Amino acid sequence: MDILIIGAGAMGGLFGALLAPVASVRLYTTNSTHARVINRDGLMLTEMDGTTHTVRIRVCAAPDDCGRQADLVLLCTKAQATHAAAVTARMLLAEQGLVLTLQNGLGNLEQIAAVVGPARAAAGITAQAATLLAPGHVRHAGCGATVLAAGPGQEGQQAKIAAIAELFNRAGIDTRISKDSVSLVWSKLIVNVGINALAALLRVPNGVLAQMPACATLMNQAVDEAVAVARALRIPMDYEEQRERVREVCLLTGANQASMLQDILRGATTEIEAINGAIVAKGREVGVPTPVNLLLTQLITALEATASQRIECSSSQRPSRAKETSCTRKS
Repeated sequence: MDILIIGAGAMGGLFGALLAPVASVRLYTTNSTHARVINRDGLMLTEMDGTTHTVRIRVCAAPDDCGRQADLVLLCTKAQATHAAAVTARMLLAEQGLVLTLQNGLGNLEQIAAVVGPARAAAGITAQAATLLAPGHVRHAGCGATVLAAGPGQEGQQAKIAAIAELFNRAGIDTRISKDSVSLVWSKLIVNVGINALAALLRVPNGVLAQMPACATLMNQAVDEAVAVARALRIPMDYEEQRERVREVCLLTGANQASMLQDILRGATTEIEAINGAIVAKGREVGVPTPVNLLLTQLITALEATASQRIECSSSQRPSRAKETSCTRKS
């Protein structure tokens, strides 16, 4: 299978490295530095046990550089880049190919289907976790199930979905198939609602949210609001198990820096509007109050807006209980 991964950041890089031994894999990124490093030196992958190895993968930074068309395009970009990524995917997808989103948030599958056609758009979620350490260097930070589903009303995709799942499993990516893409996307959304914004605001790895009662209380409040909205929309899922599911993901990816935290640390735009913001918007549609998710959305938006004014402490300057310290404002 010929695979093109659009979005060569942490998750795209991880899937590229894992799939390269069993398929023909190329990465696509508009980050020229990242592309140059990988094309020159290979993609460095630090495994969960701390061992590091290099995977040779070709990276293209423009559609004309990508050559042949792909049987499968994995979309691993941020939600705000979905439309542009789908347009690129349409140019590089084989006629009978499939675009599979592994992105966070609501609305990605619908945007992709509008560009490439519903018959060529499918949904996926993953509990794999990864951190981009530097250009060309990804750390595998957590391992969990990947679940794939055909797009709504696209039963004809089932054979392709089964072939992709078999390939992923052969690559060591624990992969299953769901019959309902809507509930699948919502199940991932609720996990992201609980973890991403809090991790970004508190600047802690995922595991801390489940281990510290003060964090777990906030996480559960955000999750409960999302579940209430899902109930009102009649999204099919086990509503009672969602808190525990989010907690389990926190523990499975305990050392990982959530994608929104990685965005905040590097001063990038986050996916807050497609995650907690989406719960707020859907809550308004169905008359369900979502004050915690609204506050989280507003805080992340303010955090993005004040990135250049932030006061930072170096590790040597961090305050201890015994002495004062000084910090400097980010310039």
